[in-house]
Amino acid sequence: MAVLVFVTVLVLAVIAGLHLLWALGIWFPGGDEAQLARRVTGFAGATRMPPKPASLFVAVALVVACHILEVGAGRAEPILPAGLYDLALWGLVAVFCGRGLAAWTAPWRRLTPEEPFATMDRRYFGPLCLAIGVVFLSVAI
Repeated sequence: MAVLVFVTVLVLAVIAGLHLLWALGIWFPGGDEAQLARRVTGFAGATRMPPKPASLFVAVALVVACHILEVGAGRAEPILPAGLYDLALWGLVAVFCGRGLAAWTAPWRRLTPEEPFATMDRRYFGPLCLAIGVVFLSVAI
């Protein structure tokens, strides 16, 4: 379990780093903002990335999720009451599993039809979110 938690924290940290780059206006990976927006948001007709504060919020939320996972796995000391970590773990199970499953639903596909996002979502983003959700579930149980 320790290896899964470590790998999951590493993956979440990398994703947080990408969101931090986007919050700073660095459109990596993707040549320009419009190309990156089509690749990572998938919204119909997307030509702009989400607002920078939104990307910063996601980056911070992912770092907090790393901390919650580490505490839940007994690999870090809690800074808040233990009950909050238990609740947060289950919330993260719902968020990641829900987002993962959404990749194959018709309403999500209508909301995010832009390519290459739609294909990458079904092949990579959805399965990755489900895998992360399962790790959170394992720790929560």
